[in-house]
Amino acid sequence: MRKQALKISNFSAPTLALGVIATTVSMIFAFAGAAQAAETPKADLVNRKELRVCADPADLPFSNQKGEGFENKIANIIGDELKLPVVYTWFPKATGFVRMTLNAKRCDLVIGWGQGDDMVLNTNAIYRSTSALIYKKGTGLDGVESLSDPRLQGKRIGMQQGSAGATLAAKYGLMANVHGYPMIVDRRYENPAEDMMNDIRKGDIAAGILWGPMAAYWAKRDGEPLVVVPLVKDNGAARIAFRITMGVRNGDDNWKRRLNEVIRKRRADIDKVLLDYGVPLLVDDDTSTEMVTKPRQSETDLPAPSNAAATTPAPAAATP
Repeated sequence: MRKQALKISNFSAPTLALGVIATTVSMIFAFAGAAQAAETPKADLVNRKELRVCADPADLPFSNQKGEGFENKIANIIGDELKLPVVYTWFPKATGFVRMTLNAKRCDLVIGWGQGDDMVLNTNAIYRSTSALIYKKGTGLDGVESLSDPRLQGKRIGMQQGSAGATLAAKYGLMANVHGYPMIVDRRYENPAEDMMNDIRKGDIAAGILWGPMAAYWAKRDGEPLVVVPLVKDNGAARIAFRITMGVRNGDDNWKRRLNEVIRKRRADIDKVLLDYGVPLLVDDDTSTEMVTKPRQSETDLPAPSNAAATTPAPAAATP
């Protein structure tokens, strides 16, 4: 240590000053380079000649290879707005879906994906929906509108394992006689939603709880139509409502922004497709379970604010 101190003391003040300056300048350039690298967008791998959609080949009401799902219809709206033909990469929405499609660069867009899942980069929401209660008319449950209804107590109720609807059912003590259905399956070979509807019709279960878009679709198929009640009246119902977005690759920020523009512009068309399929649509407010009953105005359809409205503030008392 002493020898090291002596060696340092042999440097003149100007030499030390120059060394400090050189080191500082080097650090500045290093930080600047790192910042520039962080701000530089990743290579854009989005195909500009086709709208390449990743989708499940057998996942109605969402998508199938015949183009019969509402996500197929929404893809057509996006393609129409971008003036691009829609082409698909098909893969079951089960384990490995994103890895084998979007992240493998085989396609550029997933139409329906839950908001907040960091496997993809989420666009703005295309809809917000909730779980629903399904039952058969004339079986003692007519008029039931919430899971708190005492008529459900002791009944055998079907639920998907790990679903938000099942969590709410547990809150109301409905798990004693639950019949479970799997959630993540290859829909080419299994259809738990359809199985649930058939079990309700046969009387094997008294009712079912299922994600609303699926419940509304399958309750009308292959047999007597069933009653579908969106779960919006229970205490805590807002917590089982979720936003569904489109998903793109992490890093494709410009592509995300372009899709957000399309969602805003074609909001009414997207809503119409969803309502035509019976999807229980909720307003885009996490504290509300108010239902959307007709297509909302697209951003381009909204009237421009008048000059008076833009310059004259509303009285404080009139502010909601």
